[in-house]
Amino acid sequence: MKKFEVLKKISDVGVVAVIRGDSIGDAVNISKACIAGGITAIEVTYTNPMATEIIKKLSKENNIVLGAGTVLDSETARIAIMAGARYIVSPGFDIETAKLCNRYQVAYMPGCMTITEMIKAMESGCDIIKLFPGSAFGPSFIKSIKAPLPQINIMPTGGVNLENVDEWIKNGVIAVGVGGQLTNGTMEQIKETAKKFVEKVRLARG
Repeated sequence: MKKFEVLKKISDVGVVAVIRGDSIGDAVNISKACIAGGITAIEVTYTNPMATEIIKKLSKENNIVLGAGTVLDSETARIAIMAGARYIVSPGFDIETAKLCNRYQVAYMPGCMTITEMIKAMESGCDIIKLFPGSAFGPSFIKSIKAPLPQINIMPTGGVNLENVDEWIKNGVIAVGVGGQLTNGTMEQIKETAKKFVEKVRLARG
């Protein structure tokens, strides 16, 4: 899957499921529940020491946009890409990771908090900026960013839930990242929550 296809699919679904899990099987099952609920953009975080194995297993799934999250350096990014990740997400911006992702034409979404960080990331080839932690700002902050940077694509992570996801979308984000608000509960509950997120995004987009 080419980089532009990955970005389009993430934009289309509007929600990225941030997967942690306590084991390989747990993470895979949670991911499949999200996919069954309509969220096909999956981010496996490297807070899980088994993340590479989880990515390898999920890379065999059809109709999925698979990425790696909490990637702190270019070495981890390359391991994730070789395992099957098609986009890389970081809590902060790392220039070497940006260079590596550009080399392999893989989307890189670094976490940024300030306008200066966002501009630096965009100049380094980042197509989507992760606003992190989103809970520190709230949906109204998006309009403040887009005033000087109307061209920016933002994906908030942290602080996104069913009660405010429509506000984030209406304020102009390209997608949202959702962790515990989505992935806690039984597999059936996760599936139903995923459906609710997808529907809320669809309605907010009109």
